[in-house]
Amino acid sequence: MAEVQALSIARNNLLVCLSLLEAFQALGLRHLVLCPGSRSGPLAIAAGAMARANRLRLSTAIDERSAAFLALGFSAATGSATAVVTTSGTAVANLLPAAVEADRSCQPLLLLTADRPDRLKDCGANQTVNQEAFLAPVCRWVGQGPREGLHLFSQEALQTFVEQAWQRAHHPAGPVHLNLSLEEPLHASEEEQGLIWQGWSPRIAHTSVIKPLARQMLDEVADGSVDQALPELDPLLPGVVVAGPWRGLAQDLFAFQQSLREWQALSGWPVLADPLSGVPADQPGLIRSWELMLTAELVDSQKQLQVLRLGSMPASRNLEAWLISQGEGQLLITEGESRCLDPLGLSIQWSNGLATWWQHHRHAWVCADAPSQQEAHLLLKRWQAIDRFAQDWLDQQLPLQGAITEPALARWLSRLLPIELPIMLAASSPVRDWLSYADVASFSRRCFSFRGASGIDGTLSMAMGLAMALGPIVLVSGDLALLHDSNGWLLAHPQHPPLVVVLIDNGGGGIFQQLPLKTAPSEAFEQLFAMPQMVDPLALAAAHGIPHRQLACLEDLPEALDWSLSQTGPVLLRVCTHRGDDSSMRQQLREGLAKHLQVISHNGCIDL
Repeated sequence: MAEVQALSIARNNLLVCLSLLEAFQALGLRHLVLCPGSRSGPLAIAAGAMARANRLRLSTAIDERSAAFLALGFSAATGSATAVVTTSGTAVANLLPAAVEADRSCQPLLLLTADRPDRLKDCGANQTVNQEAFLAPVCRWVGQGPREGLHLFSQEALQTFVEQAWQRAHHPAGPVHLNLSLEEPLHASEEEQGLIWQGWSPRIAHTSVIKPLARQMLDEVADGSVDQALPELDPLLPGVVVAGPWRGLAQDLFAFQQSLREWQALSGWPVLADPLSGVPADQPGLIRSWELMLTAELVDSQKQLQVLRLGSMPASRNLEAWLISQGEGQLLITEGESRCLDPLGLSIQWSNGLATWWQHHRHAWVCADAPSQQEAHLLLKRWQAIDRFAQDWLDQQLPLQGAITEPALARWLSRLLPIELPIMLAASSPVRDWLSYADVASFSRRCFSFRGASGIDGTLSMAMGLAMALGPIVLVSGDLALLHDSNGWLLAHPQHPPLVVVLIDNGGGGIFQQLPLKTAPSEAFEQLFAMPQMVDPLALAAAHGIPHRQLACLEDLPEALDWSLSQTGPVLLRVCTHRGDDSSMRQQLREGLAKHLQVISHNGCIDL
C-alpha cells in the first residue's frame, strides 16, 4: 500500500506541474528559464514537455542570479511575465537581486521555487531553509503551494493559485514568488512518464479570463465613473514636460506616446525626454540637449513654469536643481506605480497613467475655444534654438576621428547604429553619457537601462534576455559591470541570441572618477573605489566561444559595427578609454558649451 501511495505521489507531482505550466501558458506565459536541481525535477520535466510541444520557449542556466536577470530582460521586452524555475536552498537567495530590480523597474516576473514539505522544515534536513521569506519584501505576492506537497493541489485550487499569481505579477507589474513544496518520491519513472505522455495531449487549459486592472480603469473613465477630481494643468499657459525612464508595460507604450503627442500639440510645451522614456525621435517639441542646456543656465529666464513630470527621475543632478527652482505644484504621472517617485517633494502624484489622464481631460481641452498661446510658443522656440546651437557645437567637438573617448562613443554609436536597433545601457557611466552626448537619433530606437535599483547586477544576462525577445540588440557596458555578470556568457549557447556587446574598458569603476571624491593618499582611490581587475575580457570571451574584436580608434567603429551585426550570435567589441581623461573631458565639454551659448546669446543669435 505504501509503495502504491509513493508511486501516486511521484505521478501526481508531474501531473500537477504540467497543469500549473499549462494554466500559466493559457494566461500568456511564453518563456521559462530553468535552473538545475533535484527538488525541482518534476517542474523541469513538465517544462521540457511543454517546450517539445511548442507551448513554451525554454532556456537553461546554471547560475540562478543570471537566470533571473535573463528572464527580467525578456519580460521587459515583451511586457509579459517570464518564469524562472529553481531548486531549493541558496538557489532561491540568488533570485533576490533580479527580484529587487523587477520590483523597482515595475516589470512582471514569476519566480517558481521548489521546496521541502513542512515535515522536513526546522529539523536540520539537508538544503532546507526559510526560503519562503527570502523574496517577500520586494514581491507583489508570495504564494505558497500545499505545505505537505504539491501533489495535494486540487485542480480548482491550482487554477485559482495560478490566476492570482498572474494577476499580481502584472497589475501593478512586479515580481511574484511561488514557493512549491514537493514531497518524495519526486520523480516519476520512465514507465509512468510514458503513460502520462500518452494521456497528455497539448491543449489550451480552460481558464477564466482576468480583465487587466488598467483596462478596467480605462473602461471606467469612458463610463464617467472615475472620480472627476483628477489633477489638472493649464495647456494655455507656458510649461515643460519632463519624461523620465519608462516603467510601464511594453504593450502600453504606444498609448503613452500618442497621449504625449496630443498633449504637446495642444500646449506647445518643450519636451525634456530621457532616452529611456520611450519617447520617439519625431515627438514634437523634443529638446535633445536639455541636460547640457541646464548646465549652461540659459533656460532659467522663464521662472515658475508649469511642470508635467512623467515617470521616475532621469539621472541628472542638473535637472533636479532646475526642478527645485520651479517650486511646488508640479504634476507627476506614473504608469500604475503608486509608491512615491518624487524625491524632491514638489509634486502631486497621480498613478493611473498618462493615457488615462489625457483621455479624461482631452475632450474639454481640445474642444475649448483656445486663446493665443504666444508665450508658450516663444518658450519652445527659444529652447529649440539653443538646442540647435548646442548640437552643432557638439558635432565640432566630437568628430569621428582619433582616440576613443566615452562622450564621442555615445554620440557616434547613436548615429552609426541602424535606425530602430534597440540598445541597452549599463546603469552607470554609459546611461549618463547617452543622456548628455548621444545624437537625436538615439530616440529612433528603444533604449533600455535597468535603473529601478540602478545596480550593475545581471547586466549581460538582461541584455541576453532582451535579444532573445527582440532580435538584434546592442549592449554598452563598462568593464566592471560586464565582469560582475560574466556568467551571462554561458547563456550564449545554444540559442545564440543576436547581441553586440560594446565593452568600454577603462580599467575599473569609471563612474567614481566623475564624483567629487578625493582620497588621502591619492593612490588609495584605485584600491578603494576604482578596483581595476586583472582579467583579459577578450580571453574570457574566447573561453566562452564568443567572437571578439579590439578597436584602436574611432575610425574603426563603422566597420566593426558592420562586422558585429553580420554575426549570428553574441559578439564582443572592446574599446579602451582613459577614465581620468574622460572625466576631465566631460567637465570641459559642459563648461565649453556654456561659454559658447553665452557668446551666441550675447551676439543676439538667440532671443532670450
